[in-house]
Amino acid sequence: MRVAFIDEVHPLFIQEFEQLGWECHKHFTSSKEELKKQLHLFDGIIIRSRFPLDANFLSDATALKFIGRPGAGLENIDVEYCNSMGISVFRSPEGNRDAVAEHAIGMLLMLFNNLKRADTEVRNGSWIREGNRGVEIKGKTVGIIGYGYMGEAFAQRLIGFGCRVLAYDKYKKGFGGGIVEEVTLEKLQKEADIISLHTPENEDTIHLINDHFIEKCGKNIYIINTARGKSLHTKALMDAMDKGKVLGACLDVLEFESSSFEYMQDDAVLHRLLNCEKVILSPHIAGWSHEANYKMAFFLVEKIKSKFGG
Repeated sequence: MRVAFIDEVHPLFIQEFEQLGWECHKHFTSSKEELKKQLHLFDGIIIRSRFPLDANFLSDATALKFIGRPGAGLENIDVEYCNSMGISVFRSPEGNRDAVAEHAIGMLLMLFNNLKRADTEVRNGSWIREGNRGVEIKGKTVGIIGYGYMGEAFAQRLIGFGCRVLAYDKYKKGFGGGIVEEVTLEKLQKEADIISLHTPENEDTIHLINDHFIEKCGKNIYIINTARGKSLHTKALMDAMDKGKVLGACLDVLEFESSSFEYMQDDAVLHRLLNCEKVILSPHIAGWSHEANYKMAFFLVEKIKSKFGG
């Protein structure tokens, strides 16, 4: 087996594949055009998100048996084409669910306790206590949209804070398990104090949270997004914050990210977001812990080995 590595990933991949006698070829800097010319040579591809693997690109991969993507999202891979050609597509959301859940909790605590502002004030010689009085998570109703690996892991953490946790998933039923209340989207919108997105990017989720969604919420809410940036319409968020309908937001992902998640595309609405003190931001690193880096590789390697390792 010959495997092309398009992104730098945990060394466990090469270590395990070479023990199987597979050839591992590093194409970390090869352009999409350069790699396309060699695709017919490879049985497998390992990629994070450097560029899309669309049908046109994959049409030259005549020997391809599998694609592995560490993490959860597959929006950069034409899964429908792969299925039609018998190409197995593997992912490893088990590997970074704990990192995502902990990051979301950390961002929420930072927002509720004004930690970003308070830290800056103290360093600048200001000792403002009343102006930084915090809000407790305990007793809040948290609505989780998307109850896969990430949503469930986040719910498990929230239970320890004494929250009421509601969950809605368009594609699943019967998942409550005593941890969360499985509800309709309408009930979640009506009763949640905090709404957290844990959805993939697809035609159902792009701009899922928009002005109409926010208007239907029964309370003034906080929003968390550690899923995909395009699921939240940023202008609607900023307009709602100006009106007081959204009290704050924790965003690890942005609508203005490149498809490779490596940079932001400049936009006037983005500047409104960047200048808002009610928002906590991070650069798409919720699933980026050291432990997750290893676990994503481990689960993905095991899945590939199980099918193709002999």
